[in-house]
Amino acid sequence: MPRMLDVSDEVRAEIGDEEAARLLAGESAPGSYDCTSCRTPGHPEQERTSTVLFVGDETAVLAFAHATCLPSQVVQVTEAQLQGAVRAIGGDTGEPAPVDVTPEQAVLGVTSGLVLIAGELHPALVVEPTAPVARPGSFGTGDDFLPLLIEQGFMPLTELSAVPPVLHGWSVLLAAGQLHAVLQPNPAGGHPVAWWQAHQPLQVTDGWRSAANKHQQVLMFAAPVGSIGRQPREDLLRDALDKAAANGKLVAAALPLAGV
Repeated sequence: MPRMLDVSDEVRAEIGDEEAARLLAGESAPGSYDCTSCRTPGHPEQERTSTVLFVGDETAVLAFAHATCLPSQVVQVTEAQLQGAVRAIGGDTGEPAPVDVTPEQAVLGVTSGLVLIAGELHPALVVEPTAPVARPGSFGTGDDFLPLLIEQGFMPLTELSAVPPVLHGWSVLLAAGQLHAVLQPNPAGGHPVAWWQAHQPLQVTDGWRSAANKHQQVLMFAAPVGSIGRQPREDLLRDALDKAAANGKLVAAALPLAGV
């Protein structure tokens, strides 16, 4: 059954007519996928689906999104972003485009909440991928999400007893009171680039926004897949963070606030 795929002209120009035809015929598209925008399941046979091509310096990765979330497009990213944690692919991504269509992609889940440390509430973002993140070029099945972040300057935590150190060069972008992105230094110099970016700005609570404005920074916690989960309340989120820290599965940093 043909997939209801949208392949834009710019995506077709990158992957070639032959690969585009295979996608449209359903030969190389997955039966289901996790939307690269909203992170919920999608089914190309049942709903319109956009092809989104992430292009780095040497590698390209094809992802899928609900057409109602994102149009089919090419997104330019740095090689570090592509092969690191933004759209991490388990294992070797192979040669440059035309790309290997891989349905198993780790997507970063981001949760906002207030965390009490030393008697004071701090705005926090908790990042947890949906699948293990392998080191670029690795053929193993291990999870290198935390080591990759530690190499960027994030600190391992064994308990949440003090505010983690500021990671200079990184920042959290708030605009119009909404969360837009986590920014990292640009390897090529110049303006920072997005390490994680919300395709649709995320709403945060008034309390979270007030705490962010007060401290002018946001605490970012990161844990491997399966460590935190989607917690419905902040007390449960804190319990999950404490457990991850005690198990040696938590890194953190304080990121300055960008935007207003």
